[in-house]
Amino acid sequence: MSRPLVLGGTTEASALAALLARARIGAILSLAGRTRQPAAQPLPTRVGGFGGAEGLARYLQDHGITHVIDATHPFAAQMSRNAAAACAALGLPLLALTRAAWQAQPRDRWQHVPDMAAAVRALDRPAMRVFLAVGRMQLAAFAAQPQHHYLLRLVDAPQVALPLPRAEVVVDRGPFTVEADLALLRRHGTEMVVAKNAGGPGAVSKITAARALALPVVMIDRPALPARAETDDPAVVLRWLAHANLGV
Repeated sequence: MSRPLVLGGTTEASALAALLARARIGAILSLAGRTRQPAAQPLPTRVGGFGGAEGLARYLQDHGITHVIDATHPFAAQMSRNAAAACAALGLPLLALTRAAWQAQPRDRWQHVPDMAAAVRALDRPAMRVFLAVGRMQLAAFAAQPQHHYLLRLVDAPQVALPLPRAEVVVDRGPFTVEADLALLRRHGTEMVVAKNAGGPGAVSKITAARALALPVVMIDRPALPARAETDDPAVVLRWLAHANLGV
């Protein structure tokens, strides 16, 4: 009998968890613990890190894990690398449940940058009103550009002082709508958007809204990840669990 570990924290992981629960597959869902009140899940859930690839490998052995599904955020690069290393060391099958990256449309005004440091450098310009959609963990890097007025949308209200001297926080949880994001950007007089290319439908509304308002977007490209089997369909994961040796 299979005992999968789902590395989650995304809408795709939640959709997969629901399918696994309905199929009565004894899976475990792992969350990084970045949000204080994660959405309720239908699977047994652990929260927190593993202690690198070696710690993850020990967990997989200790808990009799037979398959690993990497359904983490596309920018959770270290977790994905650890999963690839641990599965390779133990000879366990690994499948990534991914989302397609966003592609620029004809009316988009994207400035591609390779990483967060490059995004910070791209803001080395006179003060603007910037929607900084990079997540709570990356905010400190932008303290190097304190001249801007930043709009932040966070899942949890900040518990400590923000590293940005001029910032306004909106506490909200996706998925978001284009209409709401258009209203948000207009209300705050946004002149630029900084975003990670997370892909998928859950957060694309800010990109669509920026296109409609002809706003420039600093688009942070995805990090390089190890080669692994991938799918964007949770139903394919169920078939893979039954026939992992057949590929996807």
